[in-house]
Amino acid sequence: MTQRHAQRSLALVLPAILALALALSFVGFKVSEGTSIDHLVERGRQRLDLYETSLEREIDKYAFFPATLGLERDVVDLLVNGGEELTQRINRYLAELNKRAGSLSIYVLDSRGHVIATSNWDQPDSFIGEDLSYRPYFHDAMVKRTGRFFGIGTTRGEPGYYLSSPIFVDDHSVGVAVVKVSLEQLEQSWSTVEAPVLVTDENGVVILASVPSWKFTTLVPLTQERRGELAQSLHYNARPLPPLGLRSQGAVEFDKAEIVQLVRPDIEASQTFPVSGLFLSQSEPLRGTDWRLTVLSPFGDLRTMAWLNAALAAAAGVILCIAVIALYLRRVRLWERLRAREALQRAHDELERKVEERTRTLKEAQDELVHAGKLAVIGQMSAGLAHELNQPLAALHTLSDNTVKFMQRGLLEEAESNLTLISELVTHMGTLTSQLKSFARKSTGAPRPVEVRPSLENALFFLDRRLSQRSIRPEIDIDSGDLAVLADPNRLEQILVNVLANAIDAVDGVEAPRLSLSARRDGDRVRIEVRDNGPGFSESVRTRLFEPFFTTKDSGGGLGLGLAISAGIARDFGGSLSAVNLDHGGALFVLDLPYAAASEIIDA
Repeated sequence: MTQRHAQRSLALVLPAILALALALSFVGFKVSEGTSIDHLVERGRQRLDLYETSLEREIDKYAFFPATLGLERDVVDLLVNGGEELTQRINRYLAELNKRAGSLSIYVLDSRGHVIATSNWDQPDSFIGEDLSYRPYFHDAMVKRTGRFFGIGTTRGEPGYYLSSPIFVDDHSVGVAVVKVSLEQLEQSWSTVEAPVLVTDENGVVILASVPSWKFTTLVPLTQERRGELAQSLHYNARPLPPLGLRSQGAVEFDKAEIVQLVRPDIEASQTFPVSGLFLSQSEPLRGTDWRLTVLSPFGDLRTMAWLNAALAAAAGVILCIAVIALYLRRVRLWERLRAREALQRAHDELERKVEERTRTLKEAQDELVHAGKLAVIGQMSAGLAHELNQPLAALHTLSDNTVKFMQRGLLEEAESNLTLISELVTHMGTLTSQLKSFARKSTGAPRPVEVRPSLENALFFLDRRLSQRSIRPEIDIDSGDLAVLADPNRLEQILVNVLANAIDAVDGVEAPRLSLSARRDGDRVRIEVRDNGPGFSESVRTRLFEPFFTTKDSGGGLGLGLAISAGIARDFGGSLSAVNLDHGGALFVLDLPYAAASEIIDA
């Protein structure tokens, strides 16, 4: 092949290389952008579900308050008969209730919409005597419905969420109970997430947002007529309600999703997420309200990465073409090298196949270990239950045979004694199975007052077999009297079983194993402690103790999820689970939960 022939061939191939590079760039951009949008949409849906759940949970904490006030006899007497002394007593009661609940204010309206009792009765800006009949939540409650309303207070200018409920006497509405709560704590938690979120009401006004300056702006401009109506109703207490500045850039091929552009001042810059530029907007209505929840997933980096991938695709195409040309120009000299490369590729493919096969084998072995661990737990439960029931069953067999013989001989007194023993054994066996059934029963997870002592006893019962095998006699020290926490009974037992099982494993191999449990009330908290005299744990282990899938046990000894799940359950109940090393050796686990009077317990 001559040099001129090579140059002529190269001149013919160059346009084809350029066309291929442009085609690969276009395809790479479209594929990268589509894949990234798919991922962004999915993450946005997950965020919508998460934010919706957190908002509903925050509101539901106070949903029962107004209806509860309607059950107070003093409140009903005040609405029916009035009286200065009764008013003062209700005021003090509402003030204390408001303090404990953590709400902004609690007050009672008569049938005309006038405030007759309020939690801020002794404050300069007291609501006493105010006419709130124009508020929508008053009208909703007076027609025998619960009221829900977000607005700005006309007295303090403080935004909040109002929940109202009618107060009945002989099926007639005589007044309305109102609780005003703040959602600022929820907004503060939103400000730390990776994408901005906002909530709009029925007027399209932003009432909650992860960026404070976005509050009380509108997604679409309001007409002058509508602004006049809102100003007259004092819904937003004369706030200017400027537009937020969202401009649609076109919908994507997914429901409830569009690309929007937001231009905001630089002073609003957030450390956790951008507050201006392109976003993928996803919205959905909130159940039971006229509100809409909107998540703005940052879109700017997505296109930057798509262009980068397009450039990489084009470069790869060009490099590929150059490699083909080089092979074409040097086909004779590189023929042996090409065969060597093919052999190397075959070796590489074979190695990948073997690696994949070995990985699959290891995965199957790991799955078998996890399955074996599950079977071991089931076996321990079965062995423990068989051990506990075996002796009573043998005794039942003997007693029943003897009873038949006593009755045949006419010894009715001895037969009656045997039947009494049989009844006691059956009751004992029923207690064992009912405790196991209670532990395995599914629960709603809703917190309510739960006595500590029965939960500890059930947890110890479940682990009785392991305690007996290690000759451990737990030392129990619980405050006398009613001691209860605000939790779910089954989940509380799950925490205690996980912590106690961890302590039992810790004392394995200790010459004189000890395990002590204590429960004390400290103000409005209950502190449950589990101590062991094991070797304790290093600082590196302690810092990762509650991480998912972290375990110091050998493979098959556990998945490392027990303590992580327990810590999460404790947080859901408003408490915490922590661990420290004891000075004299061993470890201490502390479960801290809100106190609840045991007298308030209602059987599920």
